[in-house]
Parts: sequence; C-alpha cells; structure tokens
Amino acid sequence: MSEKNRVGEAGGPYDIDDLADAVGDLANSHLDLGSVLMPVVEGGQVTVEMSADHQPEAVYLVTPVGRIGIHAFAAPRSGGLWREVVRELAESLRADGATTSIVDGHWGREVVAEVPGGQHRFIGVDGPRWMVRCVASGPDQAGEQLAQLARAVLAETVVRRGDQPFPPREVLPIVLPPVLAEQVAAAQQQQEEQTAAEPLVTADRRAPGRRRHRRRGSSGRRRRAERECHRLQRGAR
Repeated sequence: MSEKNRVGEAGGPYDIDDLADAVGDLANSHLDLGSVLMPVVEGGQVTVEMSADHQPEAVYLVTPVGRIGIHAFAAPRSGGLWREVVRELAESLRADGATTSIVDGHWGREVVAEVPGGQHRFIGVDGPRWMVRCVASGPDQAGEQLAQLARAVLAETVVRRGDQPFPPREVLPIVLPPVLAEQVAAAQQQQEEQTAAEPLVTADRRAPGRRRHRRRGSSGRRRRAERECHRLQRGAR
C-alpha cells in the first residue's frame, strides 16, 4: 500500500483518494467546490462567475497581485491530456492576438499569454483520470510574483474526480458551498431587482442614426483567455 499524502507539504495537486487528511480537516484551509478543494489565500477574496442559467462556471481567488482560477477536467486513464492542450491553447491564444510563449515550470510546460496591460499564465497537471488547470491573470509588473503564488495554490489543491463517467476534456462540475451559494443567490436577486427598476432610456442617450459599437480591446482578449478552460471540451479547432 502506497503511503498517503498530507496537505500542507506542497506535494500536490492531490487526488482526494490519496490523502491521509479527512475532508473535514480541510474546512479551515480549503474552499470545497465539489470537483476541487481550493486552498484559501491569506488576504484574498473569492468571486464567482455564473452562467446564463445561474450555474457556477468559475471561482476565482482575487489577490493583491492578480486573480487565480482552478478547474478540473475529466481525462483518459492513459494521461497526457495537458501535453495536447498546451499546443492547442497556445495556437488559440495567438489567433486571438495575444503574444504567447511556452515556458518550463514546476510541473512541466506552462503557457503565458501577454495582452496590453496584463498577463495570463496557464498551468496544467495530469492526475488519475483528471487534469487540473490553473489560470493566473494579473498586471505585467506582478507577473513573476503571481506565477509563484499560483504554483503554491496549485501545489495545495485537492481534486475530487468521483466515479461518475465524464468524457475526456469535460470540465468537472463546480458545486458551491451552501454559505457561498446563498451569498451568490442574494447578489443575483439584488442585481435583477436593480435591473428591473432601471428606466429604459438607453435609446434617448444616443444621437439619432448612431450605432453603439463594442470595442474589442485588451479587456475582451483577457476575458477570452480566462475562459479558455471551457473550450477544452470541444477539442482542437
């Protein structure tokens, strides 16, 4: 029988079945999101990105040097999914206009995408029937500091793959803890009430005959880069 791992030794990302720690023992150090248990960063805040049908799509740790998001994906038993994803991801980011490079990191290859005023770093690790990926996004001047923090977070992350069958590359479900789910629901309700109360005067604020165009600047590219994880399900273009 192989020796069990213990959280706190920076030996992760860990498979939950290989841990000596009980899940309850991690309640004060980790945020249980169903498929992943994400370590809490001192001084950081948690934000949740919801889908159009009010399902959690991403959870981020927002820190003074940038934000960090972690997703777990189903993977084949043979492993090696991250090696495939690196190439596809780099090609996709370059097509979107980002200056992209592949660098060596603690677990192997990392993808770094630079956009005006910011940087995104993608770090992936293969596990037993899963792949976990960390996306760290922040300003250029904090790039190295954010990279070190992202690796530290990933090294203490726990993956709960479960026995449910998922096709390779499918993102494993995120389940919000009850307290966080209640906070998100309350915020959504408040936003909906505010939207319903706003007068529909948008048309009156524009000159006749003018169309409003959305600028595709660095913020658009950043959002695209940060959501690359959802495109893994569809494979290469």
